[in-house]
Amino acid sequence: SHIYKKNHDVTKTWKGKTEQLLRVHDHDFTMRPAFGGPAIPVGVDVQVESLDSISEVDMDFTMTLYLRHYWKDERLSFPSTTNKSMTFDGRLVKKIWVPDVFFVHSKRSFIHDTTTDNIMLRVFPDGHVLYSMRITVTAMCNMDFSRFPLDSQTCSLELESYAYTDEDLMLYWKNGNESLKTDEKISLSQFLIQKFHTTSRLAFYSSTGWYNRLYINFTLRRHIFFFLLQTYFPATLMVMLSWVSFWIDRRAVPARVSLGITTVLTMSTIITGVNASMPRVSYIKAVDIYLWVSFVFVFLSVLEYAAVNYLTTAQEQKERKLQEKFPCTCGIPHSKTMMLDGNYSESDANSLAGYTRNQMVLEEEKQEKMVVHLAMSNESNSSRKRGLKGHVGLCIIQNTHAIDKYSRLIFPGTYIFFNLIYWSVFS
Repeated sequence: SHIYKKNHDVTKTWKGKTEQLLRVHDHDFTMRPAFGGPAIPVGVDVQVESLDSISEVDMDFTMTLYLRHYWKDERLSFPSTTNKSMTFDGRLVKKIWVPDVFFVHSKRSFIHDTTTDNIMLRVFPDGHVLYSMRITVTAMCNMDFSRFPLDSQTCSLELESYAYTDEDLMLYWKNGNESLKTDEKISLSQFLIQKFHTTSRLAFYSSTGWYNRLYINFTLRRHIFFFLLQTYFPATLMVMLSWVSFWIDRRAVPARVSLGITTVLTMSTIITGVNASMPRVSYIKAVDIYLWVSFVFVFLSVLEYAAVNYLTTAQEQKERKLQEKFPCTCGIPHSKTMMLDGNYSESDANSLAGYTRNQMVLEEEKQEKMVVHLAMSNESNSSRKRGLKGHVGLCIIQNTHAIDKYSRLIFPGTYIFFNLIYWSVFS
């Protein structure tokens, strides 16, 4: 059978209240311990429970942590035969002296109070005190987005005494870097937590003096996969989609124009969506470089078709003027002249009836040679060199699809080269 022993109620052996045992009313706890003497050392350690959020727009972070202080106050020493400590909740904290540590550059902070105030006070017989609180704090973090979203951010949470200078209170990390502990389950959706570490130094205020300041530093590396799917990949697809117009017939004006306008508007939407979730910084981010270069490629593909369409129209006008200038001269039969114009009457069709197919082909070749010969013979000797140089350009204009042919190589090659430089610089 199980034997249950009744727990010994220690409070029954005390002849007074806790305040009388700790002599709370016998001392002035508005003064720090050892007032008038050297600075009282206050050790600090922190256990980070969670890193709740990182806000790029507000440039801050939210962290939940357990903040613990260690110091010695001989006024709280008490006699004990077992040398065991006594633990209290937040009700006793208001009656004794505790360090006035606050968070520098904090925007919001609070001590959790569910179901009661999350405060613990542990007093040892020799006067050593452990003071622990569970706090959620939102603090400022100055971020540099020049490499966004391929960036790393370093933020820090700063602790400092509000009233006591380094001559009255000396804050220090109780166990050095071991004073900072983190939960292994801490994770963020957009960031990889690379490391936590502690530092300390003095902070100076011109009106009050020098203060000990403790830093909780942590480095965050942004996950790039989300932005590859949401930003880089769609932008690349839009650029590649704009190249499709190089394979579409230059006479299909509605198809090529609508394709170009669609890709331009889609790129504008992507750029707007990315900037809407970012602070309005006055410098260029890495993602801005990629998106705007992609936008330029899409826009140039639209201009490329505008050039092709303009040159095609200009060449057609020149051919019509050439046909009007040399209607049926230089021994060209009337029927062949009409073959150049592409207009045939009934009598012309009858006159062509006597020609065989081979004769008609030979006549067409002669006709083309004669037109070219006439065009060259009208130039003066002084301008022949200029005409020869312009002949190469004329061939491209006469065969305007060559511009599309060159664009099929130049656009992808240039964009691939840009991607190689971009990812080698920012990765």
